[in-house]
Amino acid sequence: MLADLGFDDAEELSAKTVLAVKLNELIDKRGLNQTEAARLTGMTQPKVSQVRRYKLQNISLERLMQALVSLDQHVEIVVRPAHGTHAAGIRVTA
Repeated sequence: MLADLGFDDAEELSAKTVLAVKLNELIDKRGLNQTEAARLTGMTQPKVSQVRRYKLQNISLERLMQALVSLDQHVEIVVRPAHGTHAAGIRVTA
């Protein structure tokens, strides 16, 4: 979808968006404000604000994964050959 809009980094942005959605769901579920979320995740409050607004250009995939781990989530990366039903590319599910 993002590739259709001409984003060069569409796969990375899609992955970041999926992780940010999950992170925002956890923040909402726990009733955390941005300062509390920042303290728990080790992020700054301005970074949490960016995640909350899905402004993800200056936030790495690794940082989002670390934030999820800080909120008691298990993050798994699987690399396998692209063949059959799995085309080459990046896919993130949460």
